[in-house]
Amino acid sequence: MTDNEGTPDALTDGFHLLIDALKLNDLNTIYGVPGIPVTDLGRMAQDAGIRVLSFRHEQNAGNAAAIAGFLTKKPGICLTVSAPGFLNGLTALAHATTNCWPMILISGSSEREVVDLLQGDYEEMDQLAIAKPLCKAAYRILHAEDIGIGVARAIRSAVSGRPGGVYLDIPGALLGQVMDEAEGAKSLVKVIDPAPAQIPAPSAVSRAIEVMKGAKKPLIILGKGAAYAQADEVVREFVETSGMPFLPMSMAKGLLPDNHQQSAAAARSMALKESDVVIMVGARLNWLLSHGKGKQWGDAHSTKFVQIDIEPREMDSNVEIAAPLVGDVESCLSALLTEMGSSWEKPSEDWLGPLSVKKESNLVKMASKLLNNSNPMDYHAALGVLREIIAERPDAMLVNEGANTLDLARSIINMSKPRKRLDVGTWGVMGVGMGSAIAAAVETGNPVLAIEGDSAFGFSGMEVETICRYNLPVCIVIFNNNGIYRGTDVNTSGGSDVATTVFVKDARYDQMMEAFGGAGAYVTSPDELRRAVNEAMDSGRPTLVNAVIDEAAGSESGNIGSLNPQSVVSKK
Repeated sequence: MTDNEGTPDALTDGFHLLIDALKLNDLNTIYGVPGIPVTDLGRMAQDAGIRVLSFRHEQNAGNAAAIAGFLTKKPGICLTVSAPGFLNGLTALAHATTNCWPMILISGSSEREVVDLLQGDYEEMDQLAIAKPLCKAAYRILHAEDIGIGVARAIRSAVSGRPGGVYLDIPGALLGQVMDEAEGAKSLVKVIDPAPAQIPAPSAVSRAIEVMKGAKKPLIILGKGAAYAQADEVVREFVETSGMPFLPMSMAKGLLPDNHQQSAAAARSMALKESDVVIMVGARLNWLLSHGKGKQWGDAHSTKFVQIDIEPREMDSNVEIAAPLVGDVESCLSALLTEMGSSWEKPSEDWLGPLSVKKESNLVKMASKLLNNSNPMDYHAALGVLREIIAERPDAMLVNEGANTLDLARSIINMSKPRKRLDVGTWGVMGVGMGSAIAAAVETGNPVLAIEGDSAFGFSGMEVETICRYNLPVCIVIFNNNGIYRGTDVNTSGGSDVATTVFVKDARYDQMMEAFGGAGAYVTSPDELRRAVNEAMDSGRPTLVNAVIDEAAGSESGNIGSLNPQSVVSKK
């Protein structure tokens, strides 16, 4: 193609248009695994100034992108190859959608005409159809001139309303399509106001205030949606103005410091069971809260719920919601504060006093357990050390997964700043640890402490090489008790195989990190653990601390053993 003077027009292609579309929307980090047909896309994105982090497995790259979305409120980008790579990333995409975190999974794919006729292309799969039920939205781009609008639609879908995962299907031939450079630039779209505020209806605000006024034993529950909103000052003002006790869900810890006088976390059971009005702020009445009913809630029929959520369909999902407030967290809380005014009456000491007594009693009991200097350590002894280290380093990022390791850590380790604690989220899925740790380091630049059960670490442990390759300030502490839940189970069949929950005894996970150039430490006592972790956090060097835990210390499924059905049938 030439202009009127015979000079060739500048051309662009699908590779460059996709990269330019991402950069135009300030999406400057990609997590993924290179391969057919996106190998050159990763190389060219890196050349264009996008940070491209290559993982050892797509699921871990996707988990990193999901956490990036939670931390930044922008879609985390995961790039995978076709078919098997796409399927590996799909678990993370569904995880992001379930947790309401914005993420875009971009996968190479086979051409439509081959897939539709089932002609047996390399890694042939109808990826769009498979992705649709598992994410918030799914799109396929077939023409280079549509790349700009396709990326824009994916971004807006990921972050607007209730955030979630979006799939973007990129057939290999699209990347090589050529078009006029000027026309290509015109086709790009800068997304304007992708997540506009959603203001609650005035009548809904008034209804919520009336329900709150009628409470004798009110309780606020802060969910990770409140943390995602980044409306930290408004959340604090609402809690403190109301005077109500509050419970943070695990990833909402730190919105107000865990040692805040209104925190009822140390008296959680009493707070839930005796409360008569519960204000849900960015939290859902799912399994993590016993669906809002059952023994945990006392007389569920007498509990009234005020629920703040941006998704109308979340209301009445398990129990009746007396006062639904549909809107974003900041707008809803601001509206409540305006109507509460300066004359708001705080809860009486008849409610706050007994809660405070229970809280202090439980804290005293916990303190004695944390001072245990056993060798090998139990969970409380090890977590008591890590609790002190996090208290001394409030800007550090904490990643946490496991069974006992997770359940106990979230109640023992206090957080003082928002969005510093990252864990398994709504699904309770294992294997998110290394992806979360990498994203936390990349997106914040802060040191990361990843507290892992030995079983949970096994899902993503090979990413220690990724951590070393990019020299990230990540310290991994593996609670090694030789198995899932505990290392003492036996095979009752009399066969030579070990029990299904038992691992290799005294595994040296620390040597994995050393193999890739990081630092390793093997510790058996609280004092050794303290020294090793402090040294790692001070140095910023990739480190893995293999912390030996008494193999009999764990319990089945941690605190949720009731979800593991047990047979009552005896066969001889």
